[in-house]
Amino acid sequence: MHDLADQLTIELPYLRRYARALTGAQASGDDLAYETLQRILNDRTALIADIPLRVAVFRIFHQQWAAMAAAPSAIDQGDHAHAQKRLAHLAPDSREALLLSTIEEFTSHQVSIILDTDIETVHSMIALAKSDMKRLSEGLILIIEDEPIIASDLSRIVELAGHRVTGVGRTREEAVKLGKRTKPDLILADIQLADGSSGIDATHDLMKEFGGVPVIFITAFPERLLTGNRPEPAFLISKPYNESHVTSAVSQAMFFATTVLLANP
Repeated sequence: MHDLADQLTIELPYLRRYARALTGAQASGDDLAYETLQRILNDRTALIADIPLRVAVFRIFHQQWAAMAAAPSAIDQGDHAHAQKRLAHLAPDSREALLLSTIEEFTSHQVSIILDTDIETVHSMIALAKSDMKRLSEGLILIIEDEPIIASDLSRIVELAGHRVTGVGRTREEAVKLGKRTKPDLILADIQLADGSSGIDATHDLMKEFGGVPVIFITAFPERLLTGNRPEPAFLISKPYNESHVTSAVSQAMFFATTVLLANP
């Protein structure tokens, strides 16, 4: 039991990241993640011996998610009710397939095991999700990034996805000025900026100015931010990222009207 608990501890931050991206909220996502791990610890037979542990964990998580989704009264409450209603217009499991393959980097075969379907269906789900999410989530994006090459690459990616970049802030002060001048629909922010300032602090300043806006943080060390010890971002991209990571995360984040920001360190 101890060895299994240790292995599950390694998987927990990434399961929580996925769960929050799926639900759009830290609290509900974390609840689902912890319920999944508790189920496994209480009954090892829930695992399938011939598939990797990470795949098995996400498969069990999806069984929990399916049961929750089957009870609309349980999920269509609170700040994210509007987003959940919008999700009802997407094809079943399509958004999940997209997140699993991009943000969590599962293969199509692994996604088919997690979602209990075939690979051809997975490919169709992903293509449909990309189309639907782009159609429903275009907007203005502020980028907070001090590296010119990365900032240019992020701008190119989001513009190809149909969004418009309002500007690139390379420091906390510059980002806040840009955000105040043209209120963005979403902020895409690096955490550590070259002058020693923080993308986290910049987003907090902007939230004080005009309220909740979806935020996606980019970091090379996501596990350091997924500890459960403080409020965390609902959307997080790991470095090195690729184009599908960014477009998928942006589409998911734009789907929700609010976000959970990191507390000041």
